[in-house]
Amino acid sequence: MNRLFITCILLCPAWAALSAAEPSPEISDAATGDDGIRRHSVKCVYQAGTTAVRVLLPDDMPAGRRYPLLFVLPVETGDGHHYGDGLAEVKRLGLHNKHGLICVQPTFSHIPWYADHPTDPTIRQESYLLKVVLPLVRERYPIEDGPNNCLLLGFSKSGWGAWSLLLRHPKLFGRAAAWDAPLEETKPNKYGMEIVFGTQENFEPYQITKLLEAHAEQFRREPRLGLFGYGNFRNQHIASHERMVKLQIAHQYVDGPKREHVWQSGWIPEAVEFLTAAGKP
Repeated sequence: MNRLFITCILLCPAWAALSAAEPSPEISDAATGDDGIRRHSVKCVYQAGTTAVRVLLPDDMPAGRRYPLLFVLPVETGDGHHYGDGLAEVKRLGLHNKHGLICVQPTFSHIPWYADHPTDPTIRQESYLLKVVLPLVRERYPIEDGPNNCLLLGFSKSGWGAWSLLLRHPKLFGRAAAWDAPLEETKPNKYGMEIVFGTQENFEPYQITKLLEAHAEQFRREPRLGLFGYGNFRNQHIASHERMVKLQIAHQYVDGPKREHVWQSGWIPEAVEFLTAAGKP
């Protein structure tokens, strides 16, 4: 073997890793349940076992029309519904029809914090969302192009995830709405964080307080981040609001009323109104 080639492999492990292509995800055709929500089964290297991507379409879809994409980000592993079902609540409220949205909710094999674990290849949640879920829905459904048509909705852990994804990928997503989320955490030692983040070093690139400071300039012209009341984390919301005021970050802030820490406690309509105002005069 050529000596230069051997040297390159030894000195360039990243190149060597890239040379071994990851297998393509296995994605099923959509099966529509009795609730009218479509479901794709997914097997990929970023998650352990089989996960799913649930899709809620508008009832009336004229040929040729394209739609904004709303990610309804889950707070639980798999199909857990202890805190309700976000996608079912969007459907019950008719928000997919009112705002003309294609709504998507992926499932995760581990508690979702929307980050990639530093060593475990089956806990790469950010990669799963960006490299598997987003391409899946863009390829199979009529999604409108542009960040203003790619929106993020979440609460608690997934509220953190919504803000983290937007702040880390501001050219991909347009707006993020969070409700009752622990946005001021500075260590990955609560709420199952350690399972996904692994280490303090790996946590810090996802840390909301650091991301706000690092990207403040990009978020001063229009409100792309929204906070919509609380259940358990009012103090953290107040602190995040004050932080953004100090950093001159444009945002929408609603303090209350206090609600039950579940999807169906009444906070979703206002949050979706904010998200769908992106790009409108």
